[in-house]
Amino acid sequence: MTTDLTVAEELPEPRERLLRSWLGTTDHKRIALLTAGVALVLLFVMGALALTMRAQLAQPEQNIVDNETYNQLFTIHGSGMIYLVVTPLALALGLYLVPLQVGAPAVAAPRTTMLGFWLYVFGALAVLSGFLTSGGAAKEGWTAYTPLSTARFSPGAGTDLWLLGTFTSTVGMILIGGTVLWTALLKRAPGMTMLRMPVLSWSVVATNLMVIAAFPSLLAALGLIALGRMTPDLFDSNLYNIGYQHLFWFYGHPVVYVMFFPFVGAVAEVLATFAQRRFFGYKATVLSLLAFAALSMSVWGHHMFTTGQAADDYYSLTSILLIVPAGIEYFAFLGTILGARLRFRLPMLFALTFVVQFLVGGLTGIMVASPVLDYQMHDSYFVVAHFHYTLFAGSLFGLFAGFYFWFPKATGIMLRNRLGHAHFWLLLVGTNVTFLPMFWLGLGGMPRRVATYLPTDGFGTFNLIASIGAGIIGLGMLAFAANLVLSFVRRRERRAPDNPWEAHTLEWATSSPPPPLNFDERHPIPPIHSFTPLLDLRRERSS
Repeated sequence: MTTDLTVAEELPEPRERLLRSWLGTTDHKRIALLTAGVALVLLFVMGALALTMRAQLAQPEQNIVDNETYNQLFTIHGSGMIYLVVTPLALALGLYLVPLQVGAPAVAAPRTTMLGFWLYVFGALAVLSGFLTSGGAAKEGWTAYTPLSTARFSPGAGTDLWLLGTFTSTVGMILIGGTVLWTALLKRAPGMTMLRMPVLSWSVVATNLMVIAAFPSLLAALGLIALGRMTPDLFDSNLYNIGYQHLFWFYGHPVVYVMFFPFVGAVAEVLATFAQRRFFGYKATVLSLLAFAALSMSVWGHHMFTTGQAADDYYSLTSILLIVPAGIEYFAFLGTILGARLRFRLPMLFALTFVVQFLVGGLTGIMVASPVLDYQMHDSYFVVAHFHYTLFAGSLFGLFAGFYFWFPKATGIMLRNRLGHAHFWLLLVGTNVTFLPMFWLGLGGMPRRVATYLPTDGFGTFNLIASIGAGIIGLGMLAFAANLVLSFVRRRERRAPDNPWEAHTLEWATSSPPPPLNFDERHPIPPIHSFTPLLDLRRERSS
């Protein structure tokens, strides 16, 4: 079987060529690690922006930053977390694991995949470089609604750089998503049928179908803004503004599931491993992921209820129908762990917490999908709470479940347990202390995207609690960073076996870390008779 990997990557690399070999690699594992590494650095950057905003809002009428700076902070934080952090992390997880899980020696079109990484890096640098311009970074919010994003209201280079960076990073994600989808569909090992792919691989397939279908809509929307900034008269047309909203939200809702599905797959793998059984309801879960992806393309208008430009009944119905595939997935989670002899290792703690916390985000999402309730909650802190329970309390906990689970496979190093538990408990407490009060702030009338408020508004107590919670999250992330540094510094003491968790899927059959072509003579691909080949093998040997 031929691949696009170079001979240099199949042989041990001289030290002087190590950096060059990483920056120009065509190994999907290295590209994924580079993407995830950049995204994790940006996670800390965006977190620092969030802590600054929470410090500003901790008490009424504070002046830590002025209104202009605050607008830049929430714009770059919001757009950065979506375009530059969680989406790349979700796609990097699939890029690393899907070729391994389906038995492919490489990702399809590896040079195209690497181009996607470099477009992403360029886009991130362009977005952040807006802070260095005289007018500062973009300040119109992650949605870039007109007229705020027009040349009249945002005349500086910051918005232009934001448009350029967001556009190029999105193109990069399309390239990565497309090559991973190609790999899963057409480059599976003999015996690896579609219905023998693990749940994680199926979740990535559903994710990348949405990437291919929805992300070009964002490119068109960004192109409209850029065109309008060059020809301002176009923004006098209501049709132009309405068209932008539809294009943007046709991307804006599926991207939530792009940032969610791979972590659903990760949690499914973790739950099954530490429940010591096959994942319950495998085929139903596969169908639910595909149905979820299809329905995600039909609900974008519920973000536009208050504009009067969306068919309320239709978009409310399609949004509420999402309960059905989501319910199947939750039923599968519960069926996997109920009655099992659970092992409460660190990845399992993050996975179980993901199941509970994302439920809060999902149920409040159904609330804002009801037009009557949405009219009250729109643009309030209730939406901020809902969104963060979806992407922070949900997706990031799923990310860390997968991170602690597959870190030994990717690096050959076991992370430290005590620091990992400190990370988990601080993150668990901080997340709920931060975002739960925001529901009451929203119901009490606090609008989102405000830099301050009056003492008479009655928002001070809940904002102070939320800001304390943000500080606890910050401590948790410092514990995570310390864990990474110390584990790498003393990596000889932290050597990981090939399958430390007794996991079930194909990637655990190879070495830790895997060789350049994923499997070799010492670690061949075992017989594949189901979506849990290693569990099958262990049971055959024990019988």
